[in-house]
Amino acid sequence: MKVFACGDVVPGCSHTFSAADESGILAQVAAHATADHGLTDIPPALVDQVRSRITAVQA
Repeated sequence: MKVFACGDVVPGCSHTFSAADESGILAQVAAHATADHGLTDIPPALVDQVRSRITAVQA
């Protein structure tokens, strides 16, 4: 299981995400970035920041 907290990249955002793998997290984060942060294009640097802060947790 993988987890990511948006607040690790966007201060003040309380959304968290979990999925079986990194691609599941990235799909959720992309939808959230569009819906809640107004991003129409997600820059590669932001994807790199998200990837670097995804952590594995014991199920």
